[in-house]
Amino acid sequence: MKRPPFLKLNDKVAIVSPSGNVNPVYVNDAMGILQEWGLEVSVSENALRETGRFSGFIEQRLYDLQTAMDDPKVKLIFCSRGGYGAVHLLDRLDFTAIKDNPKWLIGFSDITALHAALHSHGIMSIHGPMVKHFSEEGGANLSVLYTKSAISGRELNYTVPVNHPHLNRLGKTTGTLFGGNLSVYTALLGSKYIKIPRNGILFIEDIGEEPYRIDRMIYQLKISGLFNKIKGLIVGQFTDYEEDNNMYGSLYESIMSAVKEFDFPVCFGFPVGHTRINLPMIVGGKATLTIKKDTVLLKQRY
Repeated sequence: MKRPPFLKLNDKVAIVSPSGNVNPVYVNDAMGILQEWGLEVSVSENALRETGRFSGFIEQRLYDLQTAMDDPKVKLIFCSRGGYGAVHLLDRLDFTAIKDNPKWLIGFSDITALHAALHSHGIMSIHGPMVKHFSEEGGANLSVLYTKSAISGRELNYTVPVNHPHLNRLGKTTGTLFGGNLSVYTALLGSKYIKIPRNGILFIEDIGEEPYRIDRMIYQLKISGLFNKIKGLIVGQFTDYEEDNNMYGSLYESIMSAVKEFDFPVCFGFPVGHTRINLPMIVGGKATLTIKKDTVLLKQRY
């Protein structure tokens, strides 16, 4: 995997909106934080457009992202938000320039599609908070501070209290981090943009999905053979849903039931997803996951 260069003072950041439309206030607030970090920030031509649920027509969103990917002066592509729409761009993007001169891309949720595409081309990226998070939580938020550490090349070592001790499967493993939003990731299974690393550590999160839909997606991963290839599973935050009493158990219990026959370590409730704490994950980077009775440790390496 190619690791993009870490950012330094006065490096250029391009804010793009590959998917849904975004509140300009969030963009302005995030710009302020990035500028406080000593970075030069520009907002792409169509990033603040509103075309229905999207930030512009496909051609406009494509133009902004392709321009940022191709511009050698841009060192970080900062996605404004998820929503829906990144999939429209995948088969139109030209990855030639970014493969020759890798640069960081940050985002999560629908941006999982772009992480998968970059991963398929051998380029690391950062699954992490976007402009709304920066705006609402501020520069002192733990996830924002860790994002600064990630683009600066500082170590990302997380120690997290155990939230679901009765479900976690203890153990220690090392592998390549991959995954992201479960709905987006499973929708790309079978395409050229999904490359499952052997001995990888999968992390998943989602929002607003009913438990039976999550169960179906987990079984989609299972029958695809993915669980036969991985060395660890990080189940992040699943938010804005109600438990379904007609299922065999809770959402997390259903996930554990689907993977109980495997022996890799599993943790539940890791702080990644649509929450106040959304810890940056280096997609394509190496990581060591240690799950103990009372803590979960994740040490990432670039």
